[in-house]
Amino acid sequence: MFAHIIQTLPQVLIDGLTLGAVYAIIALGYTMVYGILELINFAHGEIFMSGAFIGTAILIGLTGVGWIAAFPAVVTLILVLLITSVATGFLGMGIERVAYRPLRKSSKLITLITAIGMSFLLQDFVRFITELKNGNYIVNTPALFSGKVSVSASSLSSLFDDATFKVTFIVVLLVAFCLMIGLEIFVNRTKWGMAMRAVAQDPDTASLMSINVNKVISLTFFIGSALGGATGVLFALHYGTIDPYIGFILGLKAFTAAVLGGIGNIRGAMFGGLMLGILEMFAAANLSTITGNVLGAEYKDVFAFAILILVLIFKPEGLFGKAVTEKV
Repeated sequence: MFAHIIQTLPQVLIDGLTLGAVYAIIALGYTMVYGILELINFAHGEIFMSGAFIGTAILIGLTGVGWIAAFPAVVTLILVLLITSVATGFLGMGIERVAYRPLRKSSKLITLITAIGMSFLLQDFVRFITELKNGNYIVNTPALFSGKVSVSASSLSSLFDDATFKVTFIVVLLVAFCLMIGLEIFVNRTKWGMAMRAVAQDPDTASLMSINVNKVISLTFFIGSALGGATGVLFALHYGTIDPYIGFILGLKAFTAAVLGGIGNIRGAMFGGLMLGILEMFAAANLSTITGNVLGAEYKDVFAFAILILVLIFKPEGLFGKAVTEKV
């Protein structure tokens, strides 16, 4: 059993890092909004899904006019990421303005129900548009980067099996880490980032110090949604097939990653996403071996959530979170 786990480790790390990077960026959207509003924006998963469809639609359009064949893939990727990020950023701002801002003084339960309602609304809207244009709500994304790379892990040690990955693995990791590092710099090194941290700490005091709280909240939704939309493009490019329901399960897991790392903590969301992705791929590759074929790869979610429960039992605030004393 141990030998099998070691043999599959290189492939598990490759697949886990790819999936974990997707979870990490989506988790950033959850943790940013929660850090300021203490709101779980359950529509964020559907913003990620919308980004996947917007990016795919742009790629299909560019393929139709011959752009992809005429221009380098990197140029096309940057263009698609920029357009999709701006579109989903404004979508997130619109959702905040229409659905959340009027309920800001209401109970958190009402806002939570509204977020779930927006999630279903976006799902059905995207499905309706896709079926109207395509005749089917499952869409294949045009290949922008093709080819696979073999990793000769066995040459490093006879304990390892060789591994393979698609070129999009490198693309996903590079773009994901650039986005995460860029967000970290923005939040900690810029004037707007300082304003976001001030509003997260005490919105009333921040407003007394001439900070426009509504603008800061709108900016938070824009950035979080833009990141989610860009991640949707990366997901569509790597996995090749999307549907209007991919945002639900991925959004739920990304929220889990945010909780695992410590919701409201940006670095915690990054680490939680990467950790959850690796755990999930580890379970998919080795769960049947560990349990003697009692549990198969389809139970990988159970394994990942069991780890989450154990972590939260001993550290309820998450791995990077800080215990907060509630004021009475």
